[in-house]
Amino acid sequence: MDVTKTPMTPDQSFFAVFCIEQVADELNMPGNKLYKIFTEDSDILDRYIIPHYDVLHTQSRDWIVNDITDIAKAKGLLK
Repeated sequence: MDVTKTPMTPDQSFFAVFCIEQVADELNMPGNKLYKIFTEDSDILDRYIIPHYDVLHTQSRDWIVNDITDIAKAKGLLK
C-alpha cells in the first residue's frame, strides 16, 4: 500500500496509542493485531486518526471508539 505518512507530534503519537488500545480493549483484541489492521491492512491510522487528531481528541472515549470501529467495519476490516 503506497501511503504518504503524516508526521506525528508527540501528542498525536500518544493519541494514536490511546485510540488503538481503547478500540482493541472494546473488541477484546490484542493491540498489536489492531495496529496491524490500522497500518498494514488499511490506512486508518495515517489517513484518519492522525490527520483528524484536532477534532477527534476533543471527543469522548466512547465516541472515538465507536467512530473508529464504524470506519473499520465499513472498510470490511472488522466484523
